[in-house]
Amino acid sequence: MPRRSYDQYCAAARALDAVGDRWTLLIVRELLAGPRRYTDLHADLPGVSTDMLATRLKDMERDGLATRRRLAAPASVYVYELTPRGRQLLPVLLALGEWGAAELGERRATDAVRAHWLALPLLRELGGLGESGVVEVRVDEGEFHVRVGEEPGSGYGEGRYEGGEPDARVVLGAEVSGEVARGEVGLAEAVGQGRVEVTGVAPLAKALRASAPGAADFSPSGD
Repeated sequence: MPRRSYDQYCAAARALDAVGDRWTLLIVRELLAGPRRYTDLHADLPGVSTDMLATRLKDMERDGLATRRRLAAPASVYVYELTPRGRQLLPVLLALGEWGAAELGERRATDAVRAHWLALPLLRELGGLGESGVVEVRVDEGEFHVRVGEEPGSGYGEGRYEGGEPDARVVLGAEVSGEVARGEVGLAEAVGQGRVEVTGVAPLAKALRASAPGAADFSPSGD
């Protein structure tokens, strides 16, 4: 199927030609966490039909945003992953998440939630600390990790970090994670309030504790 176009000589219109269809940017959000099988994508995108997901993935392959490859044995399964151009959409998702935080309100009974969906607001805040590294995060829904300022760039992944010891570990309860997602409280502020547990001795962990209001007045754990 040929790509639909707004037929407008405008960079914003051209961008929307590629990612403006329903579900596309949410698929990007999932693939920013790493290569995913089709079944995993479908499970983490509640509400998308199998036909719609297949169509959008084909569109993304056609437009150079994603690729499909087969993993080596013994897995031997096909996964989808973002191309370098597709990964360039991370700042777009960060900006959309920041803009949309005010629209969240309290979680509705029908709202799905996944642990790694909190990665976007956390990545924005951690990126402002001036330190690079990996933060492993635990919330009620599960675990994920974020990579801050590292080559090939910031990003996030599902589950625990498997590349060694993370630079910091952060634990958030349901109430405070919701407030952070809605932009009602900053991560550093919540750390200063004693509502977020931070452990680790690497510069990134120390920078997060030091950024908390009143940080000079308490002795941080993990040092």
